[in-house]
Amino acid sequence: MVGRLLLSMLFFALSAAPVRAADVTGTWQVTISTPGGAITGMASFRQSGRTVAGWVGPSEDDPIPITGNLKGNKLTIKTFPQPGRTAAFDKCDVTVNGRKMVGTIDTNKGTIEFKKSAPTASRR
Repeated sequence: MVGRLLLSMLFFALSAAPVRAADVTGTWQVTISTPGGAITGMASFRQSGRTVAGWVGPSEDDPIPITGNLKGNKLTIKTFPQPGRTAAFDKCDVTVNGRKMVGTIDTNKGTIEFKKSAPTASRR
């Protein structure tokens, strides 16, 4: 009887534990698919709570600043191209699933996929 009570209490405690928020910090490989074809690039994000900042672009030498808002496992990203530049999308909404994020760009103009890049070895 006591064993069942302890087991029930443990199960309740585990089920009531808060869900850990997604973490999108790091470097990502990006693939955008539109009716006109596929575009590949990179992104780098840093996260503080629900706020995400960083860049997306064809390479780290050609970045477009972004801001983002993370709610649970849903991330909305907004691009801010510099004067004279264009971005492949204005806004995208993705679902975070570990080392992968998938969603849509500009509501319905295509899809976007982010894959987390493997960490690089530190230089000595």
